[in-house]
Amino acid sequence: MIEQKATAKSHKMLFFNTLAFTVCFAAWMLNGVLVTFLSSNQVFDWGPVEIGWLIGIPVLTGAIFRLPAGILTDKFGGKWVYGLLLLFCSVPMYLLSTANSFTTYALYSFGFGLTGISFAIGIAYTSVWYPKKRQGTALGIFGAGNAGAAVTTLLAPTILKNLTDAGENIEAWRTLPKIYAGALLLMGIIFLIFTENRKPASSNKNLRAMLQPLKNIRVWRFGLYYFLVFGCFVAFAQWLVPYFVNVYYLPLITAGIFASLFSLPSGVIRAFGGWLSDKVGARKVMYFVLGLSVIVTFMLIIPKMELTSPGKGVMATRGGTVTQVTESGIFIGEKEYPLQARTRDFSKLDDRVVVFPTKAIWQESVVKVGDVVEKKQLLAKGVTKIYFQANVWIFAILVILIGSVWGIGKAAVYKHIPDYFPDEVGVVGGMVGVLGGLGGFFCPIIFGYLLEGTGLWTSCWMFMLLLSGICLIWMQRVISKMTRKEAPQVAEMFEQTS
Repeated sequence: MIEQKATAKSHKMLFFNTLAFTVCFAAWMLNGVLVTFLSSNQVFDWGPVEIGWLIGIPVLTGAIFRLPAGILTDKFGGKWVYGLLLLFCSVPMYLLSTANSFTTYALYSFGFGLTGISFAIGIAYTSVWYPKKRQGTALGIFGAGNAGAAVTTLLAPTILKNLTDAGENIEAWRTLPKIYAGALLLMGIIFLIFTENRKPASSNKNLRAMLQPLKNIRVWRFGLYYFLVFGCFVAFAQWLVPYFVNVYYLPLITAGIFASLFSLPSGVIRAFGGWLSDKVGARKVMYFVLGLSVIVTFMLIIPKMELTSPGKGVMATRGGTVTQVTESGIFIGEKEYPLQARTRDFSKLDDRVVVFPTKAIWQESVVKVGDVVEKKQLLAKGVTKIYFQANVWIFAILVILIGSVWGIGKAAVYKHIPDYFPDEVGVVGGMVGVLGGLGGFFCPIIFGYLLEGTGLWTSCWMFMLLLSGICLIWMQRVISKMTRKEAPQVAEMFEQTS
């Protein structure tokens, strides 16, 4: 059943739901920090492939098991599924502290990666406590638990530094998984004690009936939206650290802070996205999200660069012998051909904020004294050099903006689900969550191949531009089709006036 009105009990369940999700999300993102620490300090001899898998395994686990988690929540209620998940995940998280090889570390990572399914559980459990008109706000507040990613990015490096005495006692890293295991165990006990169970009306259906909504193409469209706004958020939460280090030469700690500035607002603003979806409608919000995603990713695709290109040269107007060549001109007999000198040194621009591309134009002689030239022969080649700083502060602002926009989008996507599938939130939300989680796993792999193939770090933003455009076009086509079907006169009127 779905609650007919919000009550104090509804708010209580939402509070514990959100708190548990924050703890789970912080644990889910642990490997991004811990594996980087262990490899950089040569605790384990892991290459790039092993590191990539260890970071991705928890994300993959949390993605592929979201659908079963949603089904179980619809069937048995969120209290027991959520509470038992927290208790269970504390075990492999604790065992992570005993890992001494790639195999054991990967195995325990697969286990604690189940914390990622907490989203599917929490969405289904939250929705049964709120009326339809309040579910966008409630689900948005719950989704703010994504900020757990920023908690780990900000706190875990400092905790590791203190535990290991800045690397002097490196084996003390094993205490960090124990701390996270204790947090999961404590949260599980609190959740089971202070929450109350409730199941939706569909809980009495068999498995085949519960899976029936997955035949609807709308579910997969929502999944593609979530692949963008959630999966890419998870991917960039980890990808931005090496991005800042390699493109802007920032220290690792500074790069982590910038990455946290991307993660934290995106999680917190999700609550606003839920409220906005309730007020103006999830469809309008998604138009805004996808449209802005296209605009911002387009602004981010231009790489930091210095580009040299042929420019306007100087040609002889008559034949003769070159008698003098200087930086300012070329003489053929008595006739002088002035040369444009270079007036700008780009190396001095690195310490300034340069927003727009800057160019320098000059000409260089291709002849020397004594050369015999003909009419219309090239005397000096033109050189045009374009410099684009892609200033780190402007880049960071755009990254924070796109993260916040995606945060609003995450809430809008899940506002659609109880609107269209009120009794199957767990199943549909689970499937949408699977697709979103797979985005978090596959996108870093795609980014890596794009970087290797193009040599451009901004190739990841090119992929985001393509994906954003596909989502926006698909949504527009669906809305146009719905308008033609439900109000053909209105659609015809718009066509005639456009």
